[in-house]
Amino acid sequence: MIRPYWFSEDRWPARGLMLMVVGLTLGMVYLSVLLNQWNNAFFSALQEKNTTMFRQQLVQVSWLVGVFIVLAVYQLYLNQMLEIRWRRWLTERYLGAWLADRAYYRMQLVARETDNPDQRIAEDIQLLISHTLALFIGGLRAVVTLAAFVAILWGLSGTLLVSVGGLSLVLPGYMVWVSLLYALGGTWLTDWIGRPLIRLNFDRQRYEADFRFSLVRFRENTEGVALYRGEADEFRGFRELFEAVVRNWWGIMRRQKRLTSFTAGYSQGAWIVPSVVAAPRYFRGELGLGGLMQTVGAFNQVQDALSFFVVSYKEIAAWCSVVERLAGFERTLERVRIDTAIGGGVRHSDGDDTKLTVKDVDLHLPDGKPLMANVNLTLLRGDSVLLGGASGTGKSTLFRAIAGIWPFGRGEIRASRKARVLFLPQRPYLPIGTLRSVVGYPMPADGVDDATLREALEAVGLADLAGRLDEAGHWALQLSPGEQQRIAFARALVQKPDWLFLDEATSAVDEATEARLYRLVRERLAGTTVFSVGHRATLRPFHARQFEVRPATSGPASIVEVTAAPESGPR
Repeated sequence: MIRPYWFSEDRWPARGLMLMVVGLTLGMVYLSVLLNQWNNAFFSALQEKNTTMFRQQLVQVSWLVGVFIVLAVYQLYLNQMLEIRWRRWLTERYLGAWLADRAYYRMQLVARETDNPDQRIAEDIQLLISHTLALFIGGLRAVVTLAAFVAILWGLSGTLLVSVGGLSLVLPGYMVWVSLLYALGGTWLTDWIGRPLIRLNFDRQRYEADFRFSLVRFRENTEGVALYRGEADEFRGFRELFEAVVRNWWGIMRRQKRLTSFTAGYSQGAWIVPSVVAAPRYFRGELGLGGLMQTVGAFNQVQDALSFFVVSYKEIAAWCSVVERLAGFERTLERVRIDTAIGGGVRHSDGDDTKLTVKDVDLHLPDGKPLMANVNLTLLRGDSVLLGGASGTGKSTLFRAIAGIWPFGRGEIRASRKARVLFLPQRPYLPIGTLRSVVGYPMPADGVDDATLREALEAVGLADLAGRLDEAGHWALQLSPGEQQRIAFARALVQKPDWLFLDEATSAVDEATEARLYRLVRERLAGTTVFSVGHRATLRPFHARQFEVRPATSGPASIVEVTAAPESGPR
């Protein structure tokens, strides 16, 4: 997940920014070394009551602090610049993989373990990048700080005489060994206390996303809830989802309380331990006050570097949970991609532009249960076909299979890949944006002139909307189901497809409007093949041929052609 960006088309700006961030980080470490040396001179001036040296050290530290501030500001600024560039590139990569080959639809059908893909793209990517950069820069700083200060601490420590069983051992650089043992013990205890945070953070992302999604879904279905008076049930559902958030939060609170109890004591001890260990040399006169303060400062720098794992454990736990969620998302995308490449399910192949052929197609449900068997259809250019039958027999599933989005089944569907095809589902998709982009969808907003859009709206009976093309809004909430279906027919008039498939596309309009819409299709799209799925008998006069899905007593349903509908239907 991390490597591809650094070898992408954006690699040189990314590497340049990273080098600058690393350079500024090294500069900050060097200033820390200078400040450590300043400690010795400053406190020595205090001990010797040297006013001149005291003033000189105040001037020097002012310059050091000023430069440190500049480095810290630009290190943060360039780090954020790198973060947003990386996030933009990785987000586009994930969006492309999610949308390619309709993986988003297949995941919804088969990948139940990949919850809330929108949250993984919108939030987890940002967390992955920010945590990765923070941990990398923090780890680099810890390594460089350790290398710089361990030599200083070794020289300041002197030697320690240890008597063991009558033997006297001389331990050089003993403060370094004390710092190492202190950090090792703290690291082990931190991992032991805080490991459950990884799973808790993973669950937190999922519970938060589930709760947020339920609120968005409610907002998009407010009319249905209001008509059913379902506020009490919705409240119960919201409360149950939020209770999962609360329970998980309590788990994080309890675990972080234990971890913070230890790390807070550990951090305070880091100031006390070096003072206690170095105090004997100070009292023996081997160290002055400046040397003692420099030793304590160097010990803390070494200890901080060695304790990077302890200090950053919460961020490491969050990083691990984000990596686990994105890794699962990538595995699912890869599985869908492989399934698509293998060509499992119904095959779609290039064919003659004068006909569409459905040959020996069997359709299954996601659990493998047979739904429809041995479907054989041939649709000719300019043909008009109606598919009827009882609900639940697989009519809409065949509609999806012809569209290439239903992966469960076998057989072949052959059609010209150059042909313009438009599918109108029962519930049209209306994107949020200007009415112009809604009517022209999925064409670019400037792909159709306004006069054509207005004329199409007027033709389907939406003349009152013709003057609102520049108005932006959430049209799926503003328009009734019948108006939305008329918008879909306006799209057909605008796009003029070679093949038009309609799945209960007039179920929300009255019979007179239905007749008007179908007459528009027959008059303005005379060369277009029309394939309709519907229950209403009023659809029959508008189709030259009629098929029916007939369920079997046991086993999958089949399609049979019934008496042809009259050609001279209402016009």
